[in-house]
Amino acid sequence: MYVLLTGNTSFKIANFRAGLVHALKADGHDVSVLAPIDEYTPKLEQMGCRFIPLEIDRNGTDPVAELKLLRSIHKALRREKPDFVFSYTIKNNIYAGLACRRLGLPFAPNVTGLGPAFNDNGILNRVIRALSRRAFAKARKVFFQNDEDLALFVASGLVPQSRTTLLPGSGVDLSLFQARPLPSEEDGLRCLLVARMLRDKGVGVFADAAAILRETHPSLRLQLLGPMDPDSKSGIAREEIDAWVSAGLVEYLGSTTDVRPYLMQAHCIVLPSYYREGTPRSLLEGAASGRPIITTDMPGCRNVVREDRNGFLVAPRDAESLCHALAKFADQSPEARQQMGRESRDLMEAQYDERIVIEAYRELLREGRSGH
Repeated sequence: MYVLLTGNTSFKIANFRAGLVHALKADGHDVSVLAPIDEYTPKLEQMGCRFIPLEIDRNGTDPVAELKLLRSIHKALRREKPDFVFSYTIKNNIYAGLACRRLGLPFAPNVTGLGPAFNDNGILNRVIRALSRRAFAKARKVFFQNDEDLALFVASGLVPQSRTTLLPGSGVDLSLFQARPLPSEEDGLRCLLVARMLRDKGVGVFADAAAILRETHPSLRLQLLGPMDPDSKSGIAREEIDAWVSAGLVEYLGSTTDVRPYLMQAHCIVLPSYYREGTPRSLLEGAASGRPIITTDMPGCRNVVREDRNGFLVAPRDAESLCHALAKFADQSPEARQQMGRESRDLMEAQYDERIVIEAYRELLREGRSGH
């Protein structure tokens, strides 16, 4: 079959869907990717995908630009005529869904999180819900990454329960992310936040917690790893991060194409995100690497934590709550921290193996091939 994947970055498909792409290729399918060009586009082509460029403003809401994007996706799908379309991220889910509905193409979106718009009751929320209802009306299946997003869509009448499938996030490649014991604590406890440098990801809350903990727990080293995102309304300026570094609050490690060495050097993975994630990939990769997790009690994030076993949950937008969890982690014995890391890996092996996700996609394609 000819399968087309679309998302709002090449990066996310190349990094988070590599296992799926390899599996589809191994099954004999032709695979194309419709996405914006970025530094990960060559990686998609090396994986054997045909790449179709797409211009998209991930954060824009201008109606004229959004209509242009819809037309671009419709034009590409009409030209390509794929046998099945898989989409990721909000705009690509909605616009590919609308185009596939009109063109009669089999389609399955993956709800990778609801983003900031679902946190309020403004007009953007209502527009997204109305468009999602129409876009998903003919979807063969709608994949969800956590049970709360699924329940919200069903309760809101956006998709019937019968056409939903709950996946364990994007899954994690357990052979690529292997568990290792926590490193030596001689140079302090490294608490690593892996994300784009966005306020919505809780990066500011992380810095606020660092300021409080500097006096009480000087052994804690709070580290940031991830790219700047100046185009996002939630983006944090490099100057502000540099000020935190100069004040001795955090260490900024820059960005990387391979997060694994940084995970190996960390003693825990922290994500104080306060918008609706799917299931954050950084938490899955950290837990698979045998690292304790500290994250917010929010949909998607909370799924990766078994309280007091492999990590701690904190209140969103609450630096004091984050401080309490980080201090609690620091006050554990080294043996207890190692055990928490082992519990993280056990959870990933039991519930979050990437092969579960890949099989769900394969099953859908088998159904499509048989005409169901």
